[in-house]
Amino acid sequence: MSDLKAKFEAAVAGSKNLTERPDNATLLKIYALYKQASAGDNTEKKPGFGDMVGRAKWDAWNSLKGTAGNEAMQQYIDLIESLG
Repeated sequence: MSDLKAKFEAAVAGSKNLTERPDNATLLKIYALYKQASAGDNTEKKPGFGDMVGRAKWDAWNSLKGTAGNEAMQQYIDLIESLG
């Protein structure tokens, strides 16, 4: 396992133990970076207007389209560290 992957997995575990709950914009960024790092570009169908949370998550993830997995992992690690 690469050093970056190990740090990413540690950050994912650490994200569940933050002292304060981040604001919604930060939570969306965390979600989007996680999805981009773990699944790559968003290829899922955009949720309908009735699913506002799903739509916000989809938009956040889709905004990272083209970001390399390793870059998304590093941004995720940096964001979680800044919140810890």
